[in-house]
Amino acid sequence: MSWLFSVVLTVHILVALVIIALVLMQHGKGADMGAAFGSGASGSLFGASGSANFLSRTTGVLAAVFFLTSLTLAYIASDKPKTTGSLMQESVQSVPASTAAQGVGEVPGGAAGAASKAKDIPK
Repeated sequence: MSWLFSVVLTVHILVALVIIALVLMQHGKGADMGAAFGSGASGSLFGASGSANFLSRTTGVLAAVFFLTSLTLAYIASDKPKTTGSLMQESVQSVPASTAAQGVGEVPGGAAGAASKAKDIPK
C-alpha cells in the first residue's frame, strides 16, 4: 500500500503544478477588450476564443483529477492502523514506589519509602 500512496502523491503534486501553470497562462475577462482594440492578443495559437476554451477545459479536467487524488490520499491515510491510548501510555511503565522501596527486613513507609515517593513527584 505504500507504493500506491507514493504514486498517488506524485500524481497529485504534478497535477497541482500543471493547474498552477494553466491558471497563470489564462487571461482575465478584461483582456478581451484589449484584443478588440488591436493589441494582438486574439492572434494566439488556438485562435481568438480557442485558447480560452482549451485552457478552461484542461483546467477543469485537471481540477477533477486533483479532487480525486485528494480523496484517494485521504482514504489511503485513513486505512492505516490506529494506535490506542496516548504517547504517555506507551512509555516504559515504572515499578510502583512501594514495591521497589521494600527490601528484605524493611518496614513499609520507612525512610526509603519516603525517599522513593519524593522521586515520583514531578518538579
